[in-house]
Amino acid sequence: MFQYFQLPILQPQQHPMALKYFLLIMTLLTFVAFGWDKRLARKGKPRLAESVLLMLTFLGGTFGALIGMTFFRHKYAKKTFILKLVLVVAVQLALIFLLKEHLTDQR
Repeated sequence: MFQYFQLPILQPQQHPMALKYFLLIMTLLTFVAFGWDKRLARKGKPRLAESVLLMLTFLGGTFGALIGMTFFRHKYAKKTFILKLVLVVAVQLALIFLLKEHLTDQR
């Protein structure tokens, strides 16, 4: 199924630290984005689109989103956002499972 996706990023055994650094950067970036959006909301200025926050979350910033939501008390009341966030995490978990199965089959 993934025979066309032989990218180096999908082979963590060759680049063990690259994935860790990427996830750390995405976590920090997502945390800052949630804080920035909260600041814009308080000032009544145009805010970041929910799609931006969700895309940052999807691209590896899940922990940053969860910590940012807690720290800044941001987006807790929006049930639709929470549902979308849960869907993003579910898709991430499914992709991790599929990639793990794919990488395990290659050995």
